[in-house]
Amino acid sequence: MTKIHKLAVLSVLPIAAALIVSPAQAAERPVCPVPTKAEAKRSYDSKTDKPPRGATAIKGLRVDHLPKGFTYGQVGVNKHNGITEYGYQWSDERSEESPRHRSLWVRVVCWPKASKPAQLKNAPFIIGTFSGDTKTVRIGGRQVLTQAGDGALGHGRYAGWVERKGVVVTVMASQPLVPELAKIIKGIKL
Repeated sequence: MTKIHKLAVLSVLPIAAALIVSPAQAAERPVCPVPTKAEAKRSYDSKTDKPPRGATAIKGLRVDHLPKGFTYGQVGVNKHNGITEYGYQWSDERSEESPRHRSLWVRVVCWPKASKPAQLKNAPFIIGTFSGDTKTVRIGGRQVLTQAGDGALGHGRYAGWVERKGVVVTVMASQPLVPELAKIIKGIKL
């Protein structure tokens, strides 16, 4: 090996070492985003954010396409039967009955049994169950289970998918936001 080759190898070693993830570093990244105790307390106390939080409202999850026009937001945390539901709802001041009401609810569910979209029909969610006329379709580059919003969820479109084993993401977009649903879903990053 020539002196130039040895220098080239030595210059690449620090870069390669930086790219290797140790088991300790991998353990730092949670399998599923979980709420902090402060977030759980905010949810329990029904605290409202005016103005609403932005794209990083849910720790560990980013919503890159967040439509405009929201005036307030609220975190939601629910723990039961070995699962954790953690989400954020953006909304405007219009009545929920108004067809122009703008609302977006994004939630992460840590459910160890989740591995495919069809399971969402039987998911043990407290709110936002897939109990209506569901379809499996491709939206925003993801295979999702979807249904029309029902009375409890409001008007619009409800969608959910398994991001990776044990991690479910659901999105409820009110009717005025349905045309942007593909962009919203595509822009969600864990």
